[in-house]
Amino acid sequence: MATDDFFRSRLDQRIDLRHPLAALAERIPWSQLEATLAPTFARRSREGKGIEGDDLFGSARQVAGGGPCSAGRPRLPIRLMAALLYLKHAFHLSDEELVARWSENVVWQYFSGLHYYTPKLPCDATQIGRFRTAIGEAGVEELLKATIDTAVQTKAVRPGEFERVIVDTTVQEKAIAHPVDSRLLEIARAKVVQAAKQVGLTLKQTFVKEGQELRRKANGYAHARQFLRLRRTVKRQRTLLGIVLREVRRKLTAVSNDCATAIARLHTLLERAERIRTQQTHDKNKLYALHAPEVECIRKGKARKRYEFGVKASIVVTHKSGLVVGARSFPGNPYDGHILAAQLEQTHILLEDTGKLPKQVFVDLGYRGVDRDHPGVEIIHRGKYRSLTRQQRRCLRRRPAVEPTLGHLKSDHRMDRCWLPGQLGDALHTVLCATGYNLRWLLRAMVRLGLKAVFFRSLWLALWAVISGNEPRRAVRHPPGLARPAWYTNFAGPTNW
Repeated sequence: MATDDFFRSRLDQRIDLRHPLAALAERIPWSQLEATLAPTFARRSREGKGIEGDDLFGSARQVAGGGPCSAGRPRLPIRLMAALLYLKHAFHLSDEELVARWSENVVWQYFSGLHYYTPKLPCDATQIGRFRTAIGEAGVEELLKATIDTAVQTKAVRPGEFERVIVDTTVQEKAIAHPVDSRLLEIARAKVVQAAKQVGLTLKQTFVKEGQELRRKANGYAHARQFLRLRRTVKRQRTLLGIVLREVRRKLTAVSNDCATAIARLHTLLERAERIRTQQTHDKNKLYALHAPEVECIRKGKARKRYEFGVKASIVVTHKSGLVVGARSFPGNPYDGHILAAQLEQTHILLEDTGKLPKQVFVDLGYRGVDRDHPGVEIIHRGKYRSLTRQQRRCLRRRPAVEPTLGHLKSDHRMDRCWLPGQLGDALHTVLCATGYNLRWLLRAMVRLGLKAVFFRSLWLALWAVISGNEPRRAVRHPPGLARPAWYTNFAGPTNW
């Protein structure tokens, strides 16, 4: 292929186009993705501002600033940013590691739609987060849908497999420290004092030294299992936090509204700090992190880890091949059976172009008692074992196949800890982890399909050489005691068998 740059060669001439990622780059529907995500980044029209002016005929009113604004830096290509999200979760990288490795990897640049190698970073690491927030949950679901459509197009999965799916839930943990009462109280006191100083308040006492000393003592008492002394220390911490909160509220009324953003942030901190100060051990709606109020405590049936702090995530995989066809987060720690309808609704949207919808859903015992809410779907679990047919029992044995998928999502695709803020961050992270898993699944499928094609091609060439007589004949040993047919005597297989 000729190059339009005399001094540089194109990437498709520098790489092996049989690489799985290079082969996958030609099969993902990039044009459809760009057309779907482009309206999010379209420049919006602004209303003009009326300006009074004078001319030769007297006073006149003119409109300035109307129409779409062309100012600002041009946006980066949508394919580039979408490819960066794919690669980030497929290879378990942070934003900073992603842009650094992208500038060194020519196959990644070819996958992102570039024609020539560039040693520069594709973008600043913070732009990936802004792009992710801009496209929202609907945008990342389009990325997941593109992987499913690619699997169908490349015949890596048959559309009939989508009629049987496995549904299970897990906990997507938040990036927070273990919520100890002593630590939460000390952090709340320190953050309220810091925010009050930013607003301009001068506090009479901040209890910095005493708060740090109480935190150190609480650590020692908890380690030594001296719980009476620990309770007295925590009680004193609550008292100090209450003193600081009352003083800040008294002096906040006299602050001017010049720094409205800082005052709003201080009000939010005061509300959350009061929740931390008044909450008890067995309260249901506890605050487990000052910066992440959406975190929930979810009890798991694990001997090594009794509680996990995060959000419940639901995953749907195909029964046979294990392709992820649904991923969604559910705040509030709902019952598993109550979220099945919403999860299947998302799966129907993602599979609408394949022409097949789930008819049999294999679940665990957490989904009992919801058959009436899903008349068109057959819900199968081991609680119905006696009433199941032989084929259904055989298919039910594969329900635990979703567990390795959950393990890979957490260990290989960043679902073990969510660093994105808020409930929106939880929702985006769940779908993107499933997208990265599907991309790695497609890469393995590319290798599998490529090897299969090479094998059948070599087999066909060998047979054609034998039939046409171009292959030299060799002696073929025949088992003694059996008659030799004529075709067996004249047969000479390829030498590499």
